[in-house]
Amino acid sequence: MSTAIRLGTRRSALAQAQSGHVATALEKIAGRPVELVPIVSEGDTNRASLSEIGGLGVFATRLREALLAGECDILVHSLKDLPTAVPQGLVIAATPPRVDARDVAITRDGTPLHALPAGAKVGTGSPRRIAQVRLRSPRAEVVDIRGNVDSRLARVESGELDAVILAAAGLSRLDSRTRLHREELGMAEWPTAPGQGALAVETTSDAAPELRAALAELDDEDTRLAITVERAILEGLDAGCQAPMAAHAVVDGDEVRVRSIVYDPNGTGRIGLDVTEVLNRGYIRSHGSGNGADAADGADPNRAAREIGLSVARRLLDQGAADLVPREQP
Repeated sequence: MSTAIRLGTRRSALAQAQSGHVATALEKIAGRPVELVPIVSEGDTNRASLSEIGGLGVFATRLREALLAGECDILVHSLKDLPTAVPQGLVIAATPPRVDARDVAITRDGTPLHALPAGAKVGTGSPRRIAQVRLRSPRAEVVDIRGNVDSRLARVESGELDAVILAAAGLSRLDSRTRLHREELGMAEWPTAPGQGALAVETTSDAAPELRAALAELDDEDTRLAITVERAILEGLDAGCQAPMAAHAVVDGDEVRVRSIVYDPNGTGRIGLDVTEVLNRGYIRSHGSGNGADAADGADPNRAAREIGLSVARRLLDQGAADLVPREQP
């Protein structure tokens, strides 16, 4: 019997579901069983606000320690929760096809988010979503919450909250069914976090060539290029994955359409940029708003995508975004 590939994962239902999807696909490609290895992180045991214990990166830190220690062979991360810096000795080996990157508002009676009455309680623990709620529904009260999807939905059902903001991808991966009303929030007015809706499969840089080759077959190039742009914006802003900012890129043939907004945490303002870039065999031609992007040497589309993201970040900083974004912690 072939040796199992050990996939390290958090114990949460969403993490298990995401890892299960990847495991099923990888088993078919590699012809080997994939075993889920549950790993407990500080973020799973410490119920303090994420901003108090180091942001969403606390979930990835313990998983990466386990991978480097040989406790597992691969990891599956939600890309929106993954810090931009990759530790020495690790590589992101695959980004499977992205699913719905939008946020959704969940309410009892179907009242649109912008029409919630004064004092309505909206639950979210994301600084970006907090700022967006304050911009879109200034009369609402934002409640900082944590917990799994089911517990958040239950707080709306019970009347404790009037609405919660969740990632559409998480609801889909959990196949969540609820009698509550769901409002899809469009990207034009409500762009989401860098990497939202996408997964990252991480392994060690010295992983067996057979494993690396199997993981490469999970990779979707359009997804990888889009999230490379988005995460480069985050990197260029020197911001953490808890920053009040949004970035969403769509790769369509040779074009990359990018929308990025940095929010005042109090919801009193924002700085944004929309650009369309043409990515063509190692160089970038700029169209639309903004200054021209820097040229990228060679014919590496990943490097060129990163340059697009860094260029967007520089333009946001030129407009004053540095005053709104908390710096990434080392």
